[in-house]
Amino acid sequence: MASSLTRKMIMESLMKLLDERPLSKVSIKDIVEDCGINRNTFYYHFADLPDLVEAIMRDEVDRIMQSYHGISSLEECAAAAMKLSIEHKRAVMHIYNSANRDIYERYLMEICEYVATTLVDNLIAGRPVPEEDRCAILQGYRCELFGHVLDWLSRGMSSEQEKHFLRLCELRRGMTEEMLKRSL
Repeated sequence: MASSLTRKMIMESLMKLLDERPLSKVSIKDIVEDCGINRNTFYYHFADLPDLVEAIMRDEVDRIMQSYHGISSLEECAAAAMKLSIEHKRAVMHIYNSANRDIYERYLMEICEYVATTLVDNLIAGRPVPEEDRCAILQGYRCELFGHVLDWLSRGMSSEQEKHFLRLCELRRGMTEEMLKRSL
């Protein structure tokens, strides 16, 4: 139990430090001093800083996936995909603007895959949609969502970008239903 508490404390310390400064300015020494542990304890739990970032992302993705099951719109997909970024804005921007951006992008794609799959499967439920069409619709949603979230991040999580995406969702309302009709 103490080991998992120490691991969680190390993860929380990095997020706290990332709220203050970029990842490139955070060292393992900073983390162990903040936690009041020694370096060996850090290395018992994590190989290095990228491993720690990866663990944080994995935990956050798992948490997000557990809380989104009944997705029925692209707006809900976007809310799920943006949840981590909104909750930890400065920390996420510091990870996104670091050499470890690929870790964030990989887990963002995993979230987008999950929420798009949940949406499509919820919309298709009970309909005889060919698997090829299901996959095409799913890929479209996944890629669109991933692209919009990356664009939003690259623009500093601009509320203007968020409004544009929500407006696009309004304009597209009913298009999924039309795609499903064409599929049958």
